[in-house]
Amino acid sequence: MRILTSRKAFFYAVTLCLTTSYINAQDRNITVSQDPKFEQLLNEKRKINVSNAANDRYKIQIFSGESEKAKNILTEFKQEFSDIDGTILFNTPNYKVWIGNFKTRIEAERNLIEIRKKYNNVHLIKPNK
Repeated sequence: MRILTSRKAFFYAVTLCLTTSYINAQDRNITVSQDPKFEQLLNEKRKINVSNAANDRYKIQIFSGESEKAKNILTEFKQEFSDIDGTILFNTPNYKVWIGNFKTRIEAERNLIEIRKKYNNVHLIKPNK
């Protein structure tokens, strides 16, 4: 290993100090101005997307009844079918377990065949708008 002479070491130290003194971080503030109508349109689009996702797709109802039993069935379902989403809805006086978010009826019916093997009383539904 080469040992630097004192002149070279001094030169490198001074060069390093001078170059680091010129390095600066960005210290500017950026202000974004946008039309207020843009935010309003964005909110309307979000509302439309939520309603489309919930109402234009097919679901499978696997249970309707008491709250605790609905929670247990949903937990059991998620353990067995981890790739399909599920949710609990309250529709007076029953809690309903709906699973899936299928775009087409054919896709929903394919899954319905598999789910019917495990659960007896299942229904294919398409929620109303």
